[in-house]
Amino acid sequence: MKLYEIGKKIRELRKDKKMTQEQLAAQADISRVTLGKIERGEFGSVSVKTLDILLFNLGYEIEFKTLSGFGLPVLDE
Repeated sequence: MKLYEIGKKIRELRKDKKMTQEQLAAQADISRVTLGKIERGEFGSVSVKTLDILLFNLGYEIEFKTLSGFGLPVLDE
């Protein structure tokens, strides 16, 4: 996943869990305005820790993977 796609994915996961921005922001201890910016891809100075907390509250985690084929999927992806 590319950095610019993270906000859209967070919004999608939040909506799938039928959570409001207010609910998720409160769980992550950030403002609803900050969460809105993240969901729109306006990361500014959002820390990796904040992203990790948001994803944790949605049941996900940050994972690193190696790039192969210049970003093209390999056969097992």
